[in-house]
Amino acid sequence: MSIQSESLANHPENTGLPQGNSVDPAEIARFSAMAADWWNPRGKFAPLHRFNPVRLGYIREALQSHFGLAAEAGLNGLRLLDIGCGGGLVSEPLARMGARVTGADAGARNIAVASLHAGQSGLDIDYRCTSAEALAESGETFDAVLALEIVEHVADPAGFFAACSRLLRPGGLLIASTLNRSPKAYALAIVGAEYILRWLPPGTHDWKKFLKPHELAKLLRDAGLIVNDVRGANYNPISERWSLGRDTGVNYFMTASKPG
Repeated sequence: MSIQSESLANHPENTGLPQGNSVDPAEIARFSAMAADWWNPRGKFAPLHRFNPVRLGYIREALQSHFGLAAEAGLNGLRLLDIGCGGGLVSEPLARMGARVTGADAGARNIAVASLHAGQSGLDIDYRCTSAEALAESGETFDAVLALEIVEHVADPAGFFAACSRLLRPGGLLIASTLNRSPKAYALAIVGAEYILRWLPPGTHDWKKFLKPHELAKLLRDAGLIVNDVRGANYNPISERWSLGRDTGVNYFMTASKPG
């Protein structure tokens, strides 16, 4: 048994899920069942490990540009919220870049894994088992909120982004990434990734919950944010690498700022 698995075996689940209309118990249960595998680059989250370099590059570029930070400054001085942080695959690199990171997830087992791994890595990350709505109710605010590969798993996208907007300081930046509800995304992200290549367990995604870019943009505008950028993320199966581009047909990023 790995140290992560051993820790999880001794970590009791919460008797109830964090409060919030966006929390989908079935989704939390699905990802909690895979929690011990978060940091295994060849395990169930291997696609996210492959995706991490390009999304970290996009996040760093977007934050440095928005806040006028020099390249050599990293993300020093920024307070970031990684909502739906899972096992911490994005939270940890951002902490190494100098940001003060809060990682939030509605799955207690995910937070247990993230906290354990951060401790082993000598990183000070504020991990919490909570929801976007509960955090927003607390009155906390952040320079930036990251909502990465999460909106396709929430029960109430409008309520989720309304909470994310409340969590942003005036002048802050939200960075979202998700899957397009397109035939191409169905073929590649569900049929290909889940049933043919078996990169993900079948049933990980529900195509009906994917958002087209204009739908995500409307949700962000309705939450009081200004959409700044839309960028596609494309996977090359030959090189096994991701790159940024104009094609938003499968995966894409979107940034939006809060007036102020």
